[in-house]
Amino acid sequence: MTAPAEPADQAAPPEFPMRRACPFSPPAAYAELREREPVSRARLRVDGKPAWLVTRHDLYKKLLGDERVSANLKLPGYPLQVPVPQETLQSVPLTFLSMDPPDHTVQRRMLAPEFSVRRMRELRGRVQQIVDQQIDQMLAKGADGPVDLVTALALPVPSLVICELLGVPYEDHGRFEEWAWAIMNHDISDEDRGVAHYELDRYVDGLVTAKEREPGDDMISRLIEFNRRTPAVEHSDIVSMSKLMLVTGHETTANMIALGVLALLEHPDQLAAVRAEPELMPKAVEELLRFFSISDAGTARVALEDIELGGVTIRAGEGILPLNNAANHDERVFPDPDRLDVRREARSHLAFGYGVHQCIGQNLARMELDVVYSTLFRRVPTLRLAAPVEELRFKDDAIVYGLYELPVTW
Repeated sequence: MTAPAEPADQAAPPEFPMRRACPFSPPAAYAELREREPVSRARLRVDGKPAWLVTRHDLYKKLLGDERVSANLKLPGYPLQVPVPQETLQSVPLTFLSMDPPDHTVQRRMLAPEFSVRRMRELRGRVQQIVDQQIDQMLAKGADGPVDLVTALALPVPSLVICELLGVPYEDHGRFEEWAWAIMNHDISDEDRGVAHYELDRYVDGLVTAKEREPGDDMISRLIEFNRRTPAVEHSDIVSMSKLMLVTGHETTANMIALGVLALLEHPDQLAAVRAEPELMPKAVEELLRFFSISDAGTARVALEDIELGGVTIRAGEGILPLNNAANHDERVFPDPDRLDVRREARSHLAFGYGVHQCIGQNLARMELDVVYSTLFRRVPTLRLAAPVEELRFKDDAIVYGLYELPVTW
């Protein structure tokens, strides 16, 4: 669908994504949009196409709870975050994230038992072991000088956990981490992104095929066995689900580990509070998830019908970006939202999305973050940055916000 031309007397819509001026704050324009125009037009930097931005907490929830929007990225008007040639886009199968009910419902029901609260309680002891092992190695390395917390702790912990859950050999982690980075990076070439998709698909397909022949005690094997008892999906669907869990199961949590550690080190009063009252850590996790909202536009949608939202008519076929980072800094819901407050009741945040597509792995992410933050600051009480914040490289070029490195010492 071709968007109508902007009137000559109307300012050109802003380009999206917008850059953060401060690594601890959302783009400054978000606050202005929430007050002046909470459902507003923008142009996508990736292809220049128009899309609607939704920046208010209540409108975000209303939009994502509406059955008249679709997550199907193959539909015309869907606001893509990375450039994908149309012939490629139409040829690849949809992933779980991009499906609408009832197909999405079928796959979600298959995956849900793997991420239940009870399952996370069972896993917590093993996650604690992994975290302690990585901190042991980090402390040994630290005898020779500063250590990069990203490579020493933030990335290996969720990678090890998701590998054990899925039954993926951890010695392959470097390969799938590299593929995941290429897939999620705004600025990488179409060719390199296509190669990453191809290699990751081929790798996971081989993994699923091997487990079909010789199952183990892991998530992929259980999905295969469930589907044999109650046929619901194809081999390619299990490959797609496994690929998605492998990529999202480590990338987002790894970024939150590094950012959360940085934020607490840069807010010593908040760090002192959770050290004095360890029972505050679950609240601190929720607040850090709200504060950073690292997957800002991970809930992209396209309208299936005309929708009235916030006094604006979104036409059928138009793309919509409900912005997590804008909604999670809405003053109506979170007073003084740009202040990190580990005592805040932040559970109503939208860092995991909302509605039928709310992140299925959120219980795992919460548990991992709780264990990592609690253990790190207990075992390394003198932890401090080994470089000024101004010199750190943030992932402004990626779909998921984070840090490339985090040098620390103690």
